[in-house]
Amino acid sequence: MKLSFEAVQQCAQAAVQAFAQKEFDAVEIVYSEFKNAATQRFVAEPFLPIPKNSAEKGNQSKKADFIFEPEKNQLIAELMPKILNTQLYKAVLDCNASEHGARMTAMDKASENANELLKSLKISYNRARQAAITTELTEIVSGAAALQG
Repeated sequence: MKLSFEAVQQCAQAAVQAFAQKEFDAVEIVYSEFKNAATQRFVAEPFLPIPKNSAEKGNQSKKADFIFEPEKNQLIAELMPKILNTQLYKAVLDCNASEHGARMTAMDKASENANELLKSLKISYNRARQAAITTELTEIVSGAAALQG
């Protein structure tokens, strides 16, 4: 599967358009976040409406009066689609990495199980072969003893 930013961008634009047309009240991204090859965790992140940061929610910090160049609204109109596209693309890449990690872990466990089974079968085969050899030797010795006696 080839993951491309353009394909994800189309999905993000479709979600933004549906949200803007009030088809959805909210859009969340639910995906498996990659921690390492053996660990993934499921995450639900708000996508739309864009959540306010914690400093704005609690009004705990002083409001700074920044000078924006170009205007603040123009910056937001330019940057928000890029941020949303990137956020969705990150989720898709995380999900893909999680899938590969889970497959790698599963294949490693399958290899370990196959090696244990192979070891167990070798032991069983060697025991059966040794029993057959012992039986054959017993028959030969008994036959020789019967001929002498």
